[in-house]
Amino acid sequence: MNVTICDVGPRDGLQNQPVTLAPDVRAELVNLLAAAGVPRIEATSFVSERHVPQMAGADEVVAGIERRDGVMYAGLVVNERGYDRLLESGLDEVHVAFAATDEFNTRNAGMSTEDGVRMAERILERAAADGIRVATTIGVAFGCPFAGAVAPGHVEELAGRLVAAGTAEVAVADTVGVGVPAQVRDLVGRLLPLGVPVGIHLHNTRNTGYANAYAALEAGVTIFDASIGGVGGCPFAPRATGNIATEDLVYLLHGQGVETGIDLEELLETARWLESRLGRELEGQVHKAGTFAPVAS
Repeated sequence: MNVTICDVGPRDGLQNQPVTLAPDVRAELVNLLAAAGVPRIEATSFVSERHVPQMAGADEVVAGIERRDGVMYAGLVVNERGYDRLLESGLDEVHVAFAATDEFNTRNAGMSTEDGVRMAERILERAAADGIRVATTIGVAFGCPFAGAVAPGHVEELAGRLVAAGTAEVAVADTVGVGVPAQVRDLVGRLLPLGVPVGIHLHNTRNTGYANAYAALEAGVTIFDASIGGVGGCPFAPRATGNIATEDLVYLLHGQGVETGIDLEELLETARWLESRLGRELEGQVHKAGTFAPVAS
């Protein structure tokens, strides 16, 4: 069995850090992840530098990337201005994101959920003409810090509209880390019949992230977002901590016989490198403990 891991560390991982890394350092992180065999990397986001100063210099980050064959380099956008900038940058793929609740989407993108869907639909239409691949993500799909529980039927309806508009894949995000495996299995089961690959974006805020990842794998998810070192968090979500760590997820998947194409040892070195750049201990575990062969030969 094969899955695709997208490392969102250079974007989601760094956007809420107290230390702001220079564009050339963020480009180096992208290059290290690619060298470790990560097949898809969310290199940056094209958002307001005033609201998210950690993402300043997105164009410089892209310019510093040493492109590798077989690696998909993506950028996140939350509006059409961001899409215009991404298109000019020459990245391979656009990741469009909006939140399932009005309360969260207004804080994050300055628009309602309905306006977010319409924005995504416009970008999908433009991207089809521009010949660029689009993946869409529905945020706070498992629960919102402001609106509370989110009905899975609501998320299913939003995803259906994205598929009808032509998204290449649809992902659901546990933006604040409130989900549990039963929710994951239910929501994934609702989305798979839509006929496009389903992805999942997990945070480990309440220590359920890896259980949710395994539940998603069993349910049929083939695309997993994760962040090197487990860094992450949303500047607009109170108490939202890091994403599941890429190296921890890879260790779990490899132990289960799932192929990722990633060199785990190189990934661990990258996590340690990032730890030194951020000047603090990162949330991931495997880069501290090291690897181990879980099955005797």
